Amino acid sequence: MSTKTVSNRNEPVIESRDQLVAAIAKGEKPKDRWRIGTEHEKFVYCRKNFNAPSYDEPGGIRDLLMALTEFGWAPVMEGDNVIAMSGPDGTVSLEPAGQLELSGAPLENLHQTCAETGRHLKQVKAIGEKTGKGFLGLGLWPDKTREELPIMPKGRYEIMLRHMPRVGSMGLDMMLRTCTIQVNLDFSSEADMAHKFRTSLALQPLATALFANSPFLEGKPNGFLSYRSHIWSDTDPHRTGMLPFVFDDNFGYERYVDYMLNVPMYFVYRDGKYIDAAGLDFKDFLKGELSVLPGEKPTVTDWEDHMSTAFPEVRLKSFLEMRGADGGPWNRICALPAFWVGLLYDQGALDAAWDEVKHWTMEEREALRSAVPAQGLNAALPGGGKLLDLAGRILDISSAGLTARDCLNSSGDNETGFLDPLREIVASGKTMSEQLLDKYHGEWGGDVRRVYDEMSF
Repeated sequence: MSTKTVSNRNEPVIESRDQLVAAIAKGEKPKDRWRIGTEHEKFVYCRKNFNAPSYDEPGGIRDLLMALTEFGWAPVMEGDNVIAMSGPDGTVSLEPAGQLELSGAPLENLHQTCAETGRHLKQVKAIGEKTGKGFLGLGLWPDKTREELPIMPKGRYEIMLRHMPRVGSMGLDMMLRTCTIQVNLDFSSEADMAHKFRTSLALQPLATALFANSPFLEGKPNGFLSYRSHIWSDTDPHRTGMLPFVFDDNFGYERYVDYMLNVPMYFVYRDGKYIDAAGLDFKDFLKGELSVLPGEKPTVTDWEDHMSTAFPEVRLKSFLEMRGADGGPWNRICALPAFWVGLLYDQGALDAAWDEVKHWTMEEREALRSAVPAQGLNAALPGGGKLLDLAGRILDISSAGLTARDCLNSSGDNETGFLDPLREIVASGKTMSEQLLDKYHGEWGGDVRRVYDEMSF
């Protein structure tokens, strides 16, 4: 989730709807300036007892963050608390229960992305060796109840933790018990944004299936392959889901602004502090009638903050965020951006991918989204067959898009090799969750803690 570093107070206020649209449109870039921003989260645990460390304990999350200074990272503060570290590879931040996230720098190619990921994991593993911490690549805590998890001292999370139970039954699970991999990608124009948004939104269920990696809850199988994805089905209906309007012919920046104006607020950030505005209306804020800040109107940064509080399968800000994947091991971190870059950063691949899904009705898209968390690649495709049948074709399209990019490393390899872990899943027909479940019911003898050996970085 977003990490604030500055206050909003001294910016000009929003005076027109055009400024709301401009906050999105400013992301337009020519193709030669398109970049890849990869984010990935991982669980932190104490090796001696598998507990999740608290923020303040010796060798806990605060100490882990501060130890990154030896690698050139600088602390980001909220009051007296270190909440993130800033450096040349982006930002290392903490999620609500201490999950550690790298929000990587905007990079030109996937070779750079993989090198960035490798540097980060090498650094945190070195710190883990000194502090007795391990790092787990899964989409869901496999054995922790909510009550066993710590809460990080971050104002945004305090507000969300209070509000989540009012609007859904699993919002706290989303915050405390999940990890994801995301990639942030650019667009050149409103039309290009809409084409990429539609295509990627329709294909998010496929990404969810390919990256399904959350089959355990509180020590036993939970009945899902991506329980993390299932959690979003009852987190907050006002700010999640498949966004049917994206598939309308007239979809563009204005329509997304309309959507965001109807998403209830969480907070306003002023003078280094979060003001609780949960459930209030941003439209009232625009009129200077927000009850928690009477007479004050929002700045563009307030609007950008508000856009970060919606959680659909694909999210639009001044770039597009792909949000459908569970957290996973090192090679999956590189595979997720490879999958989407191949599909969205080459026009031929983008058109071919859309051709595969453009005939689906909204009801069929919703049905697929609902089926995938439990069924994975065995979910029924609109028109017949299984999602697995589509997966191979989409990977071929992605591979062709990466080949067309012709981004080579020092050995002369292009970017297509980063798709290999996904090709292995399609060839076997088994998601990572199904592979872990086989081990749980077989060689692990029902001991879910064996997953720590299997899935730690």
